[in-house]
Amino acid sequence: MENSSFIYKFYYGWWKNIDKTIFLIIILLFTLGLFFSLASTSLIASDKLDTNSYFFFFKHLAYICLGIFVIIFFSSLSEKNLFRTSILLFFVFLFFLALVPIIGVEVNLAKRWLDLFLLPRFQPIELLKPFVIILLATILSSKKNFHIYFKYFLSFIVILPIALLLIIQPDIGQTLLVFLSWLTLIFISGVSLFVFFTFFGASFVTLLCLIFFVPRFEYIRNRIDSFINPSTGTHTAQPEKAIESIVSGGFFGKGIGEGTLKNRVSEAHTDFIVSVISEEFGVIVIILLLIIFLFFIYQVFKKLYLEKDDKIKLILVGSISIILFQALIHIGVNIGLFPTTGMTLPFLSYGGSSILGTAILSGIILNLTKRRINQ
Repeated sequence: MENSSFIYKFYYGWWKNIDKTIFLIIILLFTLGLFFSLASTSLIASDKLDTNSYFFFFKHLAYICLGIFVIIFFSSLSEKNLFRTSILLFFVFLFFLALVPIIGVEVNLAKRWLDLFLLPRFQPIELLKPFVIILLATILSSKKNFHIYFKYFLSFIVILPIALLLIIQPDIGQTLLVFLSWLTLIFISGVSLFVFFTFFGASFVTLLCLIFFVPRFEYIRNRIDSFINPSTGTHTAQPEKAIESIVSGGFFGKGIGEGTLKNRVSEAHTDFIVSVISEEFGVIVIILLLIIFLFFIYQVFKKLYLEKDDKIKLILVGSISIILFQALIHIGVNIGLFPTTGMTLPFLSYGGSSILGTAILSGIILNLTKRRINQ
């Protein structure tokens, strides 16, 4: 009886204090992702498993259920416990990321996944990114009497091993995402614009040198060549099919189950989910999804405006920046603005690591936007 009373008080207190608008937007986006998964993966399951199965749909549903538990867990922690848990998990997932070059699973010339005995295949960087933001914000907002440029240096030391491990995989898309999120935090912390753009330019030149002069990144160079001049490359098939699907779907789409991209592109339900949605449901649905994302960002920024704690401000900006940059890169690839990167769309794409990583970010956002109580 006492246990049930404790559970009642716990969940009542949790629901009472969280921002319900932000929570409902998160649930809406995950629900839409589940619906689009049903539309985009049922035929894939039939082909791969040789049965009229909803295997991928139920797997997606299981990850979303686990993701909701993750959201509740992280959003219910006290701020102190949230920060302590996040720092611990940062080192845990950094260790897993370091294992990828050694025992990782290679798919399409990239080694980005771990398949451990007790854990299903997962991508460590997806679970590491939320905790990177918290550690960077902790360093940049530290009250200790360090010079601000020393804090910038420490924050760079944090992302440097992550970037190197991602480059080894290689995963330039996630490297750029982590790097852009770090630059966002540096920018809003008040760095000199001259220093900011000088470092940004030097880093961009370094990245180009890696891509064009290191043999390990030849496949990325080929993708860029194909993107700039399609007649000289062989890596434009997927983007071209994605664009064709968006065009053929028109404004209102072909109808649920009528799309063909999911059968023509192997990773359509992850890397090209925007094109799948556009083909079957029309551009109007993509516009509505973008409005939901923008409303989500607006709701978080509205809370941010009232926040006085610099650390919380940085964490919220960093969390939103990861979601925003990842969504922009994904959509840019789908409409032919960027070369293919293998980047999922937060909340909507199929994939356990992506769903759980987004759930962690969502839980952190809900935690730091909830009504303050004595902790």
